[in-house]
This record gives sequence, C-alpha cells and structure tokens, in this order.
Amino acid sequence: MSASAAANLAMTHLVPLAKEIDEDKVTPGVLGFIVFAALAVGVWMLMKSMNRHMGRVNFEEAPAPEGASAEATAGAEAEGGKKQ
Repeated sequence: MSASAAANLAMTHLVPLAKEIDEDKVTPGVLGFIVFAALAVGVWMLMKSMNRHMGRVNFEEAPAPEGASAEATAGAEAEGGKKQ
C-alpha cells in the first residue's frame, strides 16, 4: 500500500467524522481558549504587581508643623466668616 493510498483511506474515514459535527453550533475553539488564557495570565500578573506596590505604600501621616496648623485654622475661620 502506498503513502497516498493510506492518506486517501484515512481521509475517507475522517471525513464522515467531521460531518457529524453540528455546523450550526458556534464554539470559541482553540483561538478563544488561547486568548482567554492570555487574559487570565495578564490579570494574574497585574494583581501580583499591584499587591507588591500596595505593600510598599506608607499610610502613616506625618504630624503637621505647629505654624502650618495655626495658619490653616486661621484661614478656615476667615473663609467661614466671609460666607456668613
């Protein structure tokens, strides 16, 4: 049996299998899976990076200097007086 005869025999058996698939059914296929997997990996990497950056943030506020807090209070009182 030659190679072309074996290929023809294989195609004769595989073509009916392909026709059994419902042609009206739409599926995402391999490309859809690859895109979805790439998006999932990208989101995972972004979350890992965000977690690392949030760990470096310092949330403690430094106390305001004495002179600056007095000026801010005086400015707020002056603005409040103008509105009334």
